[in-house]
Amino acid sequence: MTSVRRITSDLRLFGRGYLRNSAGLFFGLIFPVILILIFGAIFSSGSSGTITVYVQNHDILDIGLVTTNFTRALNTSGTLSLIMVNPSENFSQYLSAHSASDGIVIPVDFSANYTQGKNVTVTVYGNPSLSSSAVMSGTLTGVINGFNLARAGGSPIIGLAQTTANSKVNKYIDFLVPGLIGFSILISPMFSLVNISSEYKRIKLFKQLSLTPLTKMEWLFSKVIFYVLLSTASFLLMVAVGVIAFGAHVVLSLWLIPFLVLGPMFFASLGMLVGTISKSTETASVVGNVITFPMMFLAGTFFPISLMPTYLQYFAHVLPLFYIIEGLNGVMVYSNYAQATIDLVVVAVITIVAFVAAARLFKWRED
Repeated sequence: MTSVRRITSDLRLFGRGYLRNSAGLFFGLIFPVILILIFGAIFSSGSSGTITVYVQNHDILDIGLVTTNFTRALNTSGTLSLIMVNPSENFSQYLSAHSASDGIVIPVDFSANYTQGKNVTVTVYGNPSLSSSAVMSGTLTGVINGFNLARAGGSPIIGLAQTTANSKVNKYIDFLVPGLIGFSILISPMFSLVNISSEYKRIKLFKQLSLTPLTKMEWLFSKVIFYVLLSTASFLLMVAVGVIAFGAHVVLSLWLIPFLVLGPMFFASLGMLVGTISKSTETASVVGNVITFPMMFLAGTFFPISLMPTYLQYFAHVLPLFYIIEGLNGVMVYSNYAQATIDLVVVAVITIVAFVAAARLFKWRED
């Protein structure tokens, strides 16, 4: 029969050994906090500020100060910061020499043609793969549309009112905290159990444990309990750093407890399963990395999956970590408990499957 005393004894012994291991302690508690400090510092302002755009103005005459007003409108848009370039410069070479891709060239006849109602073309330099170029083009298009409307003697009819779905405005740090909590839930139990199970099997330690009163299920339970406690401690640290250092707005709720229990339980079981079925320690490490690394970067840990290409979004939905992070976001950021319930059901099902498989395939002795 399962003994709570034996589970507690093994948990205490394993915990002391883990806490004496500086590498395990670093990746379990310190590393996620460092990530929050780094990414929080980079994106704490919530925006990257204005975009520097080089402008070469060939319209020296500037009839009616049209060009002056045009560049002033761009410069006061709140998104662009203009740097004027001498008309005698080779503009393409100038951009390359300044490691820049965003630029605007105003033609010689800009103000004259605008005043006479003739067509005139402004040339835009940019890199389609960069978001800064898209912002520059969007701002430029808006200013041009305004000038076209004014030249035609028209007046604006459709207005734009901007608001948010919630009363609060979420910052990047609000989404980073749940993502890195999921990251911590993944790496500590997964990597540790992969290495432990394969290494114990290699050195015949499982065979020696079979001679003790401790059962396989008790040993596995003690590991799950330890990583649940470790993940909870990491959770408290990361929330504290996010709130105190960067003013993160997160909701703490009892709904978080199932994710903090089932998440470590799943990855501990998965790590145990990988280490058990692998033929060697090296193979177990490779398989563990193949499973883990896609989840680190494609499950919404550092940025929303909505920013990914469509095919990667479909792939993200088959990653277990995605449902843990989505559930944490649903509770901590959106207070969307209906969606969190769906995520929780998915996590519960895959956790039961992984734990049962690990328990059935885990053997004290090799055949």
